[in-house]
Amino acid sequence: MRAVHFGAGNIGRGFIGLLLSRAGYEVIFSDVNDTLVSELRSRNQYTVELANDAKDTEIVTNVTAIDGKNVDEVASAVATADLVTTAVGVNILKHIAPGIAKGITQRIADGASPLHVIACENAIGGSAQLKEHVFALLEEDVRAKAETSVYFPNAAVDRIVPIQHHEDPLHVQVEPFYEWVVDRSQMAPDHTEIEGVLYVDNLEPYIERKLFTVNTGHCVAAYLGYVAGFETIQAAIADEKVVASVRGALEETGAVLVKRFGFDQAEHDKYISKILDRFRNPNLTDEVARVGRSPLRKLSPNDRLVRPALQAYEYGINPDHLALGMAAACKFNVSEDPEAVELQEAIRTEGLAAAITRYTSIPQDHPVHRQVLEQYEKLNA
Repeated sequence: MRAVHFGAGNIGRGFIGLLLSRAGYEVIFSDVNDTLVSELRSRNQYTVELANDAKDTEIVTNVTAIDGKNVDEVASAVATADLVTTAVGVNILKHIAPGIAKGITQRIADGASPLHVIACENAIGGSAQLKEHVFALLEEDVRAKAETSVYFPNAAVDRIVPIQHHEDPLHVQVEPFYEWVVDRSQMAPDHTEIEGVLYVDNLEPYIERKLFTVNTGHCVAAYLGYVAGFETIQAAIADEKVVASVRGALEETGAVLVKRFGFDQAEHDKYISKILDRFRNPNLTDEVARVGRSPLRKLSPNDRLVRPALQAYEYGINPDHLALGMAAACKFNVSEDPEAVELQEAIRTEGLAAAITRYTSIPQDHPVHRQVLEQYEKLNA
């Protein structure tokens, strides 16, 4: 079996590529980083180290790479693949769509077997978004055939993989915990399941639980940690005030999840505690600058702060800690982050209230908008 995976970065190698190799796939990484591509081609293996006390290490074999800048090479790989996966960041999906589209065109012309394309991104409906980008590039007759032979099941993925630098460019460290959940209802009727992947008939509860617990908690810890002057998530979460606010935000999102999906309250409380323990992992060093990066995306209407805050308000739940997280995001001033720079410039030129509305789509007369302003002033104090 052959899998083409877009993104040979730390998450691609330390999570998706690792699981696919374990499941018996030959993994072909597609990436634009020449060093990673060259090393994977020449060595056909790499090491993954768990961030635990024993530092357990696994050798990942049966891997290679192709140049993601070469659309013809990418298309050829997709045309003969049994599976396509991604871990590139949701904003990059449109850039990998041309190679996938060309590959789908080739495989349909060749009468190839059905294909699954799974976007493993921190986003709701990542595969659906990728499908839109890909199908927009297909000829009408190819698109009609692809509708019945190429499947884009949505997925939820969860594994903390911090930015890291090793002497070996392929070596990667990851936390022990992982979860990869795929929507079975969006797959081919006779699909082959991947070992290590959880298949469910309704993905929405899983993806929202993950996004509004792991991702919400992580970014609130990062933004409050940044405001407090901490450099790492581990240092931030060790602070009583920060961890209390993070837990408060997760209790707010948890109340929404319990109401929406009927999660058991006691079980969800345990889930929150488990997530906080993962953030505390002393064997990881995760920088607040990494976790907080791209604040405009994290402040967007359907993402980890605004969406649960507005849902909480609709349910009569006070989203005070989520508003605090949004306010802290507005103070995230990292010069190396283009989105942070844009946000700070908008606040400076338009004013905080207008900037909040522009990026969150929350009207200025909305109570949650006022809460964000109030929390911002408290942070200033």
